[in-house]
Amino acid sequence: MVPGYILFFYSSLALHIVSATDTAAVLLKDPETIVSENGHFKVGFFSPSNLKNRYLGIWYDNVSVMDFVWVANRNNPLSDSSGVLILSEDGNLQVLNGRKDVIWSSNVSQPVANTSRTAKLSDSGNFCLLELSMDLTSSSNGTVIWQSFDHPTDSILPSMKLRMSSSNMRQRLQSWKSPSDPSYGRFSLGTDSLTHSQIFIWDGDRPHWRSGPWNGNIFLGLLYTGVPNDYANTHMQQNGEGEVDMVYTGISKLAFSHYAFSYDGTINEIWWDQSKRAWETVYRAPDDNCDFYNKCGAFATCNSLESPICQCLRGFKPKNSQEWNSGNWSGGCVRRTSLKCGTTGSQREGFFVVRRVKPPDLAEWLAGLSQTDCRTQCLENCSCLAYAYDVGAGCMYWSRYLIDIQELPSDGVDLYIRLPESELGGNHKSKVVITGVILGIGSIAIILCLFWWCKTRRKEREVRRNSRKTMMLENHHRGDGRSQCRVEELPQLRYENLAVATNNFHESNKLGKGGFGQVYKGRMKDGQEIAVKRLSDNSGQGLQEFTNEVVVISRLQHRNLVRLLGFCAEGGEKMLVYEYMPNKSLDVFLFDPVKRKLLDWGKRFNIIEGICRGLIYLHRDSRLRIIHRDLKASNILLDEDLNPKISDFGMARIFMDNQDQHETRRVVGTYGYMSPEYAMEGHFSEKSDVFSFGVLVLEILTGCRNSTFWIEEQSLTLLGYMWKLWTENNVASIVDPAISNPIFRNDIERCIQVGLLCVQEYVKDRPSVATVLSMLVSEIVDLPYPKQPGFSKRLTAWDTSSSGSQIQQNSSASSITITYLSGR
Repeated sequence: MVPGYILFFYSSLALHIVSATDTAAVLLKDPETIVSENGHFKVGFFSPSNLKNRYLGIWYDNVSVMDFVWVANRNNPLSDSSGVLILSEDGNLQVLNGRKDVIWSSNVSQPVANTSRTAKLSDSGNFCLLELSMDLTSSSNGTVIWQSFDHPTDSILPSMKLRMSSSNMRQRLQSWKSPSDPSYGRFSLGTDSLTHSQIFIWDGDRPHWRSGPWNGNIFLGLLYTGVPNDYANTHMQQNGEGEVDMVYTGISKLAFSHYAFSYDGTINEIWWDQSKRAWETVYRAPDDNCDFYNKCGAFATCNSLESPICQCLRGFKPKNSQEWNSGNWSGGCVRRTSLKCGTTGSQREGFFVVRRVKPPDLAEWLAGLSQTDCRTQCLENCSCLAYAYDVGAGCMYWSRYLIDIQELPSDGVDLYIRLPESELGGNHKSKVVITGVILGIGSIAIILCLFWWCKTRRKEREVRRNSRKTMMLENHHRGDGRSQCRVEELPQLRYENLAVATNNFHESNKLGKGGFGQVYKGRMKDGQEIAVKRLSDNSGQGLQEFTNEVVVISRLQHRNLVRLLGFCAEGGEKMLVYEYMPNKSLDVFLFDPVKRKLLDWGKRFNIIEGICRGLIYLHRDSRLRIIHRDLKASNILLDEDLNPKISDFGMARIFMDNQDQHETRRVVGTYGYMSPEYAMEGHFSEKSDVFSFGVLVLEILTGCRNSTFWIEEQSLTLLGYMWKLWTENNVASIVDPAISNPIFRNDIERCIQVGLLCVQEYVKDRPSVATVLSMLVSEIVDLPYPKQPGFSKRLTAWDTSSSGSQIQQNSSASSITITYLSGR
């Protein structure tokens, strides 16, 4: 191991100092490393996980989970371990391969004159090329002529100045391409201005996230909480050279705190928790849906605490109501009433204030104005759409669009939106008169109405309660056989059209049979292929599941969720019309000894990841917070490219934002996929879906169905047997031979570990689905050791067919309907 400061003055070992007449000097050879004097940082050659390519980089030396903070040859890797780092004859740092080709260079153009040069890894993690005086009496440590801090890759360390010049504002940090590929990725970080700086993340050429403008003290679009001494100080400063520096001081109380710019486009402030032996996140952006740039389009605000999260500003309406109501807010909003600048005629204009928001993008500034002058200037300028004032940032106004507005629970600025008087509530004098009249009449009206309201309130509640009970039946059983059921944004199709499309529901068009009916393939008149789910007449629960599925899935849109095209409810017929999936469901492939060979490791991992992303959307990202409750292989449909789509939302339930768990007296589901707390006690939550997902993962990796798996001498389920093999370090013996390849062994075992973490018996032990995804894509490197799964042993041998049959168990507490329950 080479010492941190490489300096040998005029000796026979003077290999690390070069002058104009010296030959190249070798600083280190792969796998040698250089360690900083404080032992915190190390520079050397490394290989990312699962790759053989070698890179010169810097990382923390005292942590068990590698975090690379700088990479030299990120776009030009070494193919083997022959790399060397040298000080070249012209005084540059260079990385050479085994053929002596230059793979990377510091590219310092300043010639080596009557000086010598050396390299040093500082205690701050800065790798420097120093110019030394030839004067032996000099006490100087040398002049920095090149340093890694001036050429960052994807990390910001304490005391680093992220310099942004007019020629290089947008790409000061560049994300990795993937967790194991340091080459340039999609995302870059920088600023859009040197005068009123705000931090931007770009996805290619498109804005992805921004901080809001710097006001000399804070970024106006971020939340600031906590005591300053406990939190990092990140600020922008002019350096007097026509450039701007972003300076990060770190968090003194947290070990190795720094910013890491992830391959997925998030900037994360992280620190090392030695007790957990893991990197912990202090701050992350973007962190929720409203953080993404212009989430709600022009003239709209985003509030992640509201549902829906997007709302048009006062005086505006959706540009496209149909798209807006379906959850596609990108079109934004337009004015209800056009502005007619000034006070001509009867049309006057004023301002409506929206409190505590991130200032919209595309702001313009008026220097030296007070807040009153700012308002006056905006009102006199016919092109001014809105203004905001901040003591540090001054007068901001907008003349083009109001985009990327986010409502904040604290901090932010007050935004004053220019509106015609009709949108502000009319003439102020008129309002005084009207208010007096209303108060007089209102007092009398309130007294007269109060008694009537109290008398009829109970009756109204009873009517509403009875109405809810009978509404669905009335919708489906009108005298003329036609339904008046209406679901916004979803077409109601005619029975005769679906009968024609399916050849009168001919047996040859049957795709399968579920717990509540049969599914048929059809073709509409325009040639579109569809799948028609026809609920059976004798289904005791069909009406409730039908209504639930129409309401829930009509509001969901995600590439990993099946798309509902329409519904039919006429007379006794209840049908759902879906997009047609040519490869049917996952179980058709997975549990067939021939077809499962078509699912190689890449396809299986894509299916696992796709299901996980679909669940994240249901649990966190959709307009509704959905618990599926019946996740299983037969409910995962596969498109023509074998991409997964979650289907069958008949048992799904909507959770409120502040709701973590719900209890039901009617437990419905499928044997082998239900979590213990749901099957035994009727409690379900996001972690119930996580349990089902874990079962699915283990089935995908083994090709075995959990509900029919049986180790006779031990009475173990698939979950129990997999956990037994895991503790014996022998999981390879049960992996499906179709994917059992040594090349994929680490990835497969990682997925098995994630699956076992998902099926742990106790809810608190299971990870969230977002954490599961991070584990799967190796964002979380060190995984916890799984505990014993729920339902690991089979105590009874009940029938294991579909979820249509039920077993009634009575107790003093409640009567719970349980589908194929088997404890461990």
